[in-house]
Amino acid sequence: MTDPSAPIVVEHSYDVPKSTVWKAITEREQMVNWFFDNLPEFRAEPGFETQFDTDSGRRVFRHLWKITEVIPGQIIVYDWRYEGISGTGKVTFEVFEEGEGSRLRVTNEGIESFPNEMPEFTRESCEDGWTYLLQTSLKQYLDG
Repeated sequence: MTDPSAPIVVEHSYDVPKSTVWKAITEREQMVNWFFDNLPEFRAEPGFETQFDTDSGRRVFRHLWKITEVIPGQIIVYDWRYEGISGTGKVTFEVFEEGEGSRLRVTNEGIESFPNEMPEFTRESCEDGWTYLLQTSLKQYLDG
């Protein structure tokens, strides 16, 4: 059985340079094509904050993001919360060179701090969401 406090880790490899993946995960103009299409603004700078709504089909969530760490071209870390909902997550994006391509690893910590009676916050839901984003949405975007 998985420890409920264990981070969720999802990785995927891409046939594009590391710099291309970095831009896709840090430039708003690219992020809206594969991540959240209603992201109002984004800057890969520590201290930058943004908020936006998403509809899960059951309820609307206001995402509250704050960038806490950036190592340009390598790592970006978000404090990830939701307005009116207890819990705080930490999401880390790490980009690695891999042969002639690259690999992206997303680590989502703190999922156990969110209300476990909400289906959107189950471990399975989060794993499925990150898997879709990296293996389908971002891959299709990068493949053009």
